[in-house]
Parts: sequence; C-alpha cells; structure tokens
Amino acid sequence: MSKRELIDCICEINKSARTEFLATFSEEDLQAYLEHLMELDLQELPVGTAG
Repeated sequence: MSKRELIDCICEINKSARTEFLATFSEEDLQAYLEHLMELDLQELPVGTAG
C-alpha cells in the first residue's frame, strides 16, 4: 500500500486523525498503526452476532 492509501485507510477508521499529521510518519509507522487500529476495530465487534 502506498503512503497515501495507508493514510486514507487510517482516516476511515480513526475519524479524528488528520492527514497532515499522519503524513509526517514513515510508511512503516503508518502500516503498524493501521494494523493496530484494525485489531482494535475487530475487538469492538459484538460477539455472537453471526447471521
């Protein structure tokens, strides 16, 4: 994923994140942060709500 794509994905999950701030980080840092956000997002899903 490009740096721009990483920033876009992060902003979709973290609505308070600012593009200008995220742009100051490396792609590696952004990837790690996105993975962290995705883990948190999955943990917040209700348990036992299948179909």
